Amino acid sequence: MLEKLNISKSGYYDYLKRKPCNQKIRRAKLVIRIKEIHRESKEIYGAPKITRILQKEGYKVSERFAGKLMKENNIKAHYIKPYTVTTKDCDFSSRLHNILKRDFNPKAPDEAWCTDITYIYTEDEGFVYLNSIMDLYSRKIIAWT
Repeated sequence: MLEKLNISKSGYYDYLKRKPCNQKIRRAKLVIRIKEIHRESKEIYGAPKITRILQKEGYKVSERFAGKLMKENNIKAHYIKPYTVTTKDCDFSSRLHNILKRDFNPKAPDEAWCTDITYIYTEDEGFVYLNSIMDLYSRKIIAWT
């Protein structure tokens, strides 16, 4: 094998006995500290915040170098999207009365109507609202916008 790689026996055994260089030792220490910071932040912090913390602790490191170390060790920041309330639960039971009493087949026109509001999110215009009104007697949509 050594002949194929064009390496001498003494060179190979010398390689096995070598101590790691200062750069490798520094990188290993930084990776350990980056993993600790990342774990303490619940895996939210990315390279910019981790770099600032390392610099405050006295390490001389750039954001680019910290990002490279994170990428090499598969450390990624996870963005947690904030929860937004889209509907508000109001108690209408005290204000609304069931006039229809589940009789969805009225005897004459204009006796019972049904309405629906739908909203769809689009990237261009935000939310698009669709509104429709239906006469339950004729089963036809009277208006929609």
